[in-house]
Amino acid sequence: MTLVRISDDSLALACGADELADAFAAAGCTVERVSSWGMHWLEPLVEIGGQGFGPAVPADVSAILAGTSDKAIGAIAEHPFIAGQQRLTFARAGKTRPLSLADYAATGGWQGLDRARAMSGEDVVAEVIVSGLRGRGGAGFPAGIKWRTVMEAKGPRKYVVCNADEGDSGTFADRMVMEGDPFLLIEGMAIAAHAVGAQRGYIYVRSEYPHAVAKLEAAIALAADRIAPFVLEVRMGAGAYVCGEETSLLESLEGKRGEVRAKPPLPALEGLFGCLTVVNNVLTLAAIPHIMVPGGASLYESLGIDRSKGTMPVQLAGNIRRGGLYETAFGITLGDLVERIGGGTASGRPVKAVQVGGPLGAYLPPSQFGLPFDYEAFAKVDALIGHGGVVVFDDTADMARMARFAFEFCAAESCGKCTPCRIGSTRGVELVTRISAGGKAMADAVEALPQMHNAPKFGRSREDDITLLEDLCETMKFGSLCALGGFTPYPVLSALKHWPEDF
Repeated sequence: MTLVRISDDSLALACGADELADAFAAAGCTVERVSSWGMHWLEPLVEIGGQGFGPAVPADVSAILAGTSDKAIGAIAEHPFIAGQQRLTFARAGKTRPLSLADYAATGGWQGLDRARAMSGEDVVAEVIVSGLRGRGGAGFPAGIKWRTVMEAKGPRKYVVCNADEGDSGTFADRMVMEGDPFLLIEGMAIAAHAVGAQRGYIYVRSEYPHAVAKLEAAIALAADRIAPFVLEVRMGAGAYVCGEETSLLESLEGKRGEVRAKPPLPALEGLFGCLTVVNNVLTLAAIPHIMVPGGASLYESLGIDRSKGTMPVQLAGNIRRGGLYETAFGITLGDLVERIGGGTASGRPVKAVQVGGPLGAYLPPSQFGLPFDYEAFAKVDALIGHGGVVVFDDTADMARMARFAFEFCAAESCGKCTPCRIGSTRGVELVTRISAGGKAMADAVEALPQMHNAPKFGRSREDDITLLEDLCETMKFGSLCALGGFTPYPVLSALKHWPEDF
């Protein structure tokens, strides 16, 4: 009987994977539901004997089984999109059944945990520090240093919290780990708990990820004995983007309104319920099991460039021909990712801008495509890697509208605790609107409103407004309590700098 493998990733499901699986089953095939390879432009992707077919629909079943389908892409593992990657975090992607303990163990699962538990917490933390692993959630803080802080501090209770509130535009790597390889995340959290002396852990998942929540809860139940005495629970978020910030997330976990906490104290020293807490995101914790196998830390440290070590699962999205997940060592150029790997725009038009790092990341023009994927290199040009999302726009994009959207997004998602974010975002919307419309035109429009007859006259020039916008951005950047207000100026100022004609 023919064995057919089809992903049960939520993106594949949205593209009709369930119906396709039913059609193959009706044709007498044995169907296995596996994790996604990350070749999203080809979903639903069918694998038979290592050969791929996609994007497939039920009407393609007969031709695929007969070997006459025009959807054939050859051996999946040899496809240029896959063969060019350096997969560590996603080494099992497309190859294993997400909730199969047998599949996980057969592909090296639990080796890192077994080795870690035979070591002291100090030695585990030392290996994580040697690896050079930095937080993959955006800030890029060294994970081992954070762990060491919690490990060395004394307290009656310690927690490990996984930030799975993946809310950035164009990002889906966390979701792919949770849906496709949930035991990997569980193992990483169990290692962290052993290293710092934590007894309990929580995975805070955004409410828009019901499939991930279901997979995690099932996987935790299956692995409960394997990770004992460590106890792990899943908590669903309430839809607030700001809860991706670690202190706001902790507030939400405690049952409070998701508001940012002032720092210090740091969450490592006064985190969940006032206790010592490690907070890392999914990709950070998912890298740990690979680092903890023999030789894993030195291998991880050997990849990448400068202080950006290891691999980064880059997520290609937006107006791009080959969208999906591409895991590679740091150092690859932005141009390589967009043009060579992503294939340029899906529309066939020239690339105008690329936003890296979510809705608060800077817009980068093609003239900066030589920029290496590296935390410090991006910081030098006032950009950020963030969670590794790369969103592409073609030459029809209006960058003034995109700049205004950054302020609109911040105004909608602000927790409201600090003035620069709460009020600055709203003033920013007004300023960009005025600049785009032209000072006099905006003033005339306001004068024409009956309810505004007593409003002060608008006498500022466009240049004055731009200066005011830059001042506002500086205030938000350095005065906001968290990255939501602090990073909003990045897309605004980059759009104004590189595409002034759109304003």
